[in-house]
This record gives sequence, C-alpha cells and structure tokens, in this order.
Amino acid sequence: MLAMTGRITMLGISRWCSKGGSYRTIQQFFAHSLPWTTVFWVFFREHIFCKKETYILAGDEVVVSKSGKKSYGIERFFSSLYDKPILGLSFFVLSLVSVEQRKAFPMGVEQVIKEKDIKVQTEKVEANIEIIQKKRGRPKGSKNKDKKEVDLNAEFLRIQKHIQDLLKKLNKFLSLTYLVLDGHFGNNAAVVMARRLGLQLISKMRCDSALYIPYEKPDPNRKCRRKYGDRINYSYIPEKYLKKTETIDDIRTDFYQAQLLHKEFSQALNVVIIVRTNIATFHRSHAVIFSTDLNLSYDNIIDYYSLRFQIEFNFRDAKQFWGLEDFMNVSKNAVTNAANLAFFMVNVSQVLLSHFRRFNPDFSITDLKALFRGYRYVEETIKLLPKKPDPILLANIFHTVTNLGCIHPTTTYSTES
Repeated sequence: MLAMTGRITMLGISRWCSKGGSYRTIQQFFAHSLPWTTVFWVFFREHIFCKKETYILAGDEVVVSKSGKKSYGIERFFSSLYDKPILGLSFFVLSLVSVEQRKAFPMGVEQVIKEKDIKVQTEKVEANIEIIQKKRGRPKGSKNKDKKEVDLNAEFLRIQKHIQDLLKKLNKFLSLTYLVLDGHFGNNAAVVMARRLGLQLISKMRCDSALYIPYEKPDPNRKCRRKYGDRINYSYIPEKYLKKTETIDDIRTDFYQAQLLHKEFSQALNVVIIVRTNIATFHRSHAVIFSTDLNLSYDNIIDYYSLRFQIEFNFRDAKQFWGLEDFMNVSKNAVTNAANLAFFMVNVSQVLLSHFRRFNPDFSITDLKALFRGYRYVEETIKLLPKKPDPILLANIFHTVTNLGCIHPTTTYSTES
C-alpha cells in the first residue's frame, strides 16, 4: 500500500503484492474478523507512545460516499463536505491526540448502523399523541427528575461501549482525563456519558445557549432555594469574567471564562466564551466552549478543543491515500477491515513521516509513497541483473530513482538511513 498507485482496492493491492499475495489471498484477509482495537493499541504502544507527553481522547464521525445497495450499513448520512445527506457509510473514530506533537492517532473505528425498527417509530408517534392530549402545566404530585439519571439513546450507548473497550486496553499504560467531542455532543446526555466513563467532557455549545450565573444569596444568614441568577447576555458580558484580549488585523478577540449553569445540564459548567469584533465594522460574533472540569484554565480548554480538528486531517489522509473512499467491499467483515486498514495506515505513515521530517519538514505522504514506489522499482530491476551492482553505484541508483515523482526530494543521507 505504501508503494502502489491508483485506487486502494483488493484487486489493486493484489497487483502490487509479491509471491503469495494473490487476489484470493487478499479476499480471505478481508473476509476474516480481526482484533483491530488490539492492533491499533499494540502499534501505538510500541512505536508512538511517549510517557512524557499528554494525551486526550477525541472522537468524531466520518461519512464515506458509496453507491449501490449491497454494502453493509449503506444509508443516507449527513456529510459536512457536501452540506447535505448523501448515500454512503458512516464510521465513528476514536483517536488519541498528543498535546505536544499536535497530532491525532486513530485508535478505534466503528461503523454507524441506522436502526430501522417500525415498532420504535410507532411508539414515538403514540408518545407524541399522548403528550398532545395531556393538559397543560405540571401534573400534581410530580417530583423533580434527577438530570444525572439519563436514559442514553442508541447512539450514546454505542459510543459509550466503544470508549469502554478502548479504556480497558489503555488503563494499564495510559491514564486519560479528557474526552473531546464536537458541537453535536454539547448536551446533558454527552456530559452524563462522559462522567459515567470517568472522563471530563470538552465540547461546544450553540451560540444562543441559555446560560445563567449562579445566584448569590444577598443575606448569608437567610435560607434561599433560588439557584439561577441573571442570564448571560452575549452582547454585554460582565468585565469580571474577561481573561484576555488580543487584536490581530483589526479583529479584536476577547476571552471570557466563568462557571455557569444551564437548566438542561446536571452540573455547573466551566464555560469559555470567545468574542470576535471587527473594529472597522463593529461586526460581532462569538463561540461557546465548555468543560465539565471546573478547574481547567481557559487557554487549555481552547487548546484541547482546537486539537480535535487534527482528526479531520486523518480523515483526509485515509480517504485520499489509504482507500477509505476507494474500497468496494460489501460484506460486514470486509467493510470493517477496509475502514480499519485505512486508518491503521494513517498511523503507519505518521511514524514513517516523523523520520523524514527531521531532515525535511515539508516531506509529505505523496513524497513517502513516491519513495517506496521507487524502492520497489529498483528492487525488481536488480533481480533481473546478472550481477549485483557496486554498493556506491547501487546507493546512487536508489537515491535517483526514489526521488522521481517526489515533491520534496530527500537527501542522500536520509535515503541511505
């Protein structure tokens, strides 16, 4: 896969394999059920893991466009690239993000399957009819519900089990504290799920979320059951919450941090509000990021949430170079193996790139594939020669041929090493 050109399919891989890598053999590999979570973890532990570095757990969903009707799990999923639902497959990916390296390493891939249960749909319709028929107001004798006792839906249960399986393998070697998810998980159910797993959630809220300042008792000697104070007005945030202000190219950015309450959440939240103002036009916009860790500083909340975007680069590489968009498998095991293999190659390529980027920081995956393709051509050519060339001449041949097609050619030293 490092050397081949064209689409990464079973037939394409078999054409580039040497003896023993027939198309039938490749088919058998994709048909078997493999312990991919263990494979990801062992590779990470042996080649990537560093005790001195800080890691956070991040998750996101990637949608792959597919045609036909026979692929396992094919359905219409919303794609952010197309900005509309498309026919394809969806995978939820968990990654470990290194804060020091600023890189994400995929650790688990699970396919998203939409449940088509007519009974569930009819129950929802009947429940909606009952709600409409009920009288307005709160029924007599009803009690406040504990917001921590949430019945997670199928999506959160699937993600919870996925994270649990990964944590079982990591806990002996790596202790994780933070789980970073996108704005889709900026709700109480995600908070409850993360806290049940022993993790602190970092996510994003809607820009119009109703946040309240905790009510301060005017008289400490007097009992008061009031919990919520004034609602946050995003146009006039109190100055006491301002942490930092910076101006770059006529854009002023204000960073606010406060412990706030939301009526739908089970606990107080550590909220960071980022307000950007155009000094020339006075146009104003803001974003709301939160964490369940009340002691985490605002700069770490922003930094950890911004690191979540490193997963998107992994999605790009898996689609462009390692066959996530190319595979044409249809059975359950074959689809699972194709997706996991693509993300496993993302980790392999990152380890290989780290060596070459010590000599050339601009070295890319295109250069890496051109390099390995050149090695393959030279090796096959040498087999046809009656006598092996002189080592110095052989080194020059390797250096010249492997640099063909490279955007950023390697030096002689790095090629020989």
